[in-house]
Amino acid sequence: MSDPMDLLRSNLSRVRIPEPTNRIYKQECCLSFDTPRSEGGLFIDMNTFLAFGKDCVAWNYEKTGNKVYLHIKQTKKVVAEDRPLKKPTLLGIGIDGGFDNSELEYEETYTIVILPDHVTLPFPSVELPEKVRLAVDAILMAEGAERKEQVAAWIADKKQTSAYAMNLQQIDNGVIVPPSGWKCIKCDKTDNLWLNLTDGMILCGRKNWDGTGGNNHAIDHYNETHYPLAVKLGTITADLEAADVFSYPEDESVLDPLLAQHLAHFGIDFSSLQKTEMTTAERELDQNTNFDWNRIQESGQDVEPICGPGYTGLVNLGNSCYLAATMQVVFSTHSFYSRYHTNQSLKVAFEMAPADPTVDLNMQLTKLAHGLLSGKYSIPDLEKDDNANATSTTRAKQEGIPPRMFKAVIAASHPEFSTMRQQDALEFFLHFLDQVERANASKPELDPAKCFKFGVEDRILCSSGKVTYNSRLDYILSLNIPLHEATNKQELEEFHKFKAEKISEGKEVSSDEIVRPRVPLEACLANFSAPEEIHDFYSTALKAKTTAIKTTGLTSFPDYLVLHMRKFVMEAGWVPKKLDVYIDVPDIIDISHMRSNGLQPGEELLPEGVPGDEVESNKPLPNEDIVSQLVSMGFNHHHCEKAAIRTSNAGVEEAMNWLLSHMEDPDIDVPISHEAQGADTLSSVDQSKVDTLISFGFQEEIARKALKASGGDIEKATDWIFNNPEASVSSDMDATTSNTTPTPIDAGLPDGGGRYRLIGIVSHIGTSTQCGHYVAHIFKDGRWVIFNDDKVGASVNPPKDMGYLYFFERLNS
Repeated sequence: MSDPMDLLRSNLSRVRIPEPTNRIYKQECCLSFDTPRSEGGLFIDMNTFLAFGKDCVAWNYEKTGNKVYLHIKQTKKVVAEDRPLKKPTLLGIGIDGGFDNSELEYEETYTIVILPDHVTLPFPSVELPEKVRLAVDAILMAEGAERKEQVAAWIADKKQTSAYAMNLQQIDNGVIVPPSGWKCIKCDKTDNLWLNLTDGMILCGRKNWDGTGGNNHAIDHYNETHYPLAVKLGTITADLEAADVFSYPEDESVLDPLLAQHLAHFGIDFSSLQKTEMTTAERELDQNTNFDWNRIQESGQDVEPICGPGYTGLVNLGNSCYLAATMQVVFSTHSFYSRYHTNQSLKVAFEMAPADPTVDLNMQLTKLAHGLLSGKYSIPDLEKDDNANATSTTRAKQEGIPPRMFKAVIAASHPEFSTMRQQDALEFFLHFLDQVERANASKPELDPAKCFKFGVEDRILCSSGKVTYNSRLDYILSLNIPLHEATNKQELEEFHKFKAEKISEGKEVSSDEIVRPRVPLEACLANFSAPEEIHDFYSTALKAKTTAIKTTGLTSFPDYLVLHMRKFVMEAGWVPKKLDVYIDVPDIIDISHMRSNGLQPGEELLPEGVPGDEVESNKPLPNEDIVSQLVSMGFNHHHCEKAAIRTSNAGVEEAMNWLLSHMEDPDIDVPISHEAQGADTLSSVDQSKVDTLISFGFQEEIARKALKASGGDIEKATDWIFNNPEASVSSDMDATTSNTTPTPIDAGLPDGGGRYRLIGIVSHIGTSTQCGHYVAHIFKDGRWVIFNDDKVGASVNPPKDMGYLYFFERLNS
């Protein structure tokens, strides 16, 4: 065997000194969740700067031929129990300057390892070649790519300085504000009071949806005067940056760098004031400790921790609970379990991956599946119970795995998911499935996302007696919640009377006194299928506008049915509100009655549109009420017209949903009249480009339409097709449906009986999808299990009536 130093020198050409722009991985294996603290430590390829665990490093050598690695190993330090705690300087846990979470300290050792025989050389060592010493020093000094990609957890977003603060006009009206004893000048409120920084008026804040808060007098004053800034009394202390300053025109909490002089204008000495009120942000956080939080997280219950294969928790990366809850349920399905775990090993995924496996979705999905399902990272770490008494007890706790690389690759094409802000679990679920479908486009038979996919069919009955059918594909069944179908109406009436009495007495209703509506899931499903009137529907049979009846059904039943409860609604004035409601969801449901079978014997289709000069008159016209309401929300007028037409004037909500889903369409700005001529001009596109898209497996007519909508750009045309799965030459929801019998839109999708069993619930805690917390409950091995980020345990009381997303598995007949 040759001398280790000679062996290293013979491989110096493959050693690189990293530059500042290089991404250096040194916290986690790119193919697994091994870290420097794992038994085998972590190996950093000194050519690519990718990191590998003990089991994976040989695969990298076989694939790349790179032999030289920096091996990092961390072992626990013995720390004295009486060490002093550091004072936190940042709002964060376990981060530099944050709260001490009693995390163990580790000692780090380094060696140079040469494969394939694992020849080792110590580091540091003056005998090492200078190039190697410089390379290792640069690697160790550099900030890891993982750290760069993930902002430290739980750091609050910094408020921005108000554009109105520096030039704020203050009226010299002689108003002097006393240090205490404040009251709204328009009512008797003595809390939630805001001082307008222009004229010194003290007024109460906004009224909350449940009747608490103020009486809107502060915002009414702004609407009358347009004086922009107000500060919440009770939040002003010597720490002026912590004061709650609100900008009405900017509609958010802001910083006022001149707050001291603005307060002094009204005789306020901030240095002597004590904090007596919560800031807006603190109140929002406080709302998360209400009944919903405790119930959904099963707080106060003696939850038995569970470890092992399929019971691995996901570490919260800082508001990533929406991702964790969704992925836990997704990987509990047979389709994803088999595609990325049973039928594909980490080694096979790595062999198929590009040079950088961290940016390959297939690799990172396989890594995530292995991390969640293998049980390798769900080994109990026995620790003393916090409540241990004389007889000391221990509880099995697992660390969980951080889905950093998966989050980075799945969010790369979505600017919102790339941030550390809270997101809507439904929106993430749909984005995730879209990315999985794209990644498996070359082999659709392997696509696990189709287990959720199904066909939806709208049957529109014209007053002429003739019908038209429109089909589309979807991954979720989004259900309105008909509150008028509540089964506890009498209790609700009594509660509203009781609540009114409390409010009149100036008291608030406690969370355990609240009575919520109870709506059966069957009522939500019935509401989805119920006949609906479509006004101003243009009939090609009558050659005039008329009222049509639309009914909706499913043309196929997926392996896994996902129900989305529309708990977030718009109130009058387009103010978002979360419905405080229980949904009574049974363990078994049957949706067989929701099957739609298309054109039936005896039905006559509406005739196709009349060609020539009369085409324009036969195009459906947008309902002006729908358009005006959408425009009032700030949408483009042309886009609103197009949304109304594309949804057959079904309603504001339908048009808004279409608009939000198609804002990025390449043809969103194409005039509607030009779209009408589209079918006549599709032949003008380059035939060679059409042939290219056909070779991808797309139909010729759709390929032509996509190229036309994308200005002849093949890449954009491909994106257009993926973003418009319902696309066809006659995709407008009007009365021009062809009489021909095309290939069913749900061809190739799973289908079967309509009986399903509840297997998963994703619940949301908080006032909107942009804040709060998500938790998953999953039925596994004959029992319900709670997945609350990295905490996994046996569920004592699963909140089946409080779900946001419900996952059902089809029962075999």
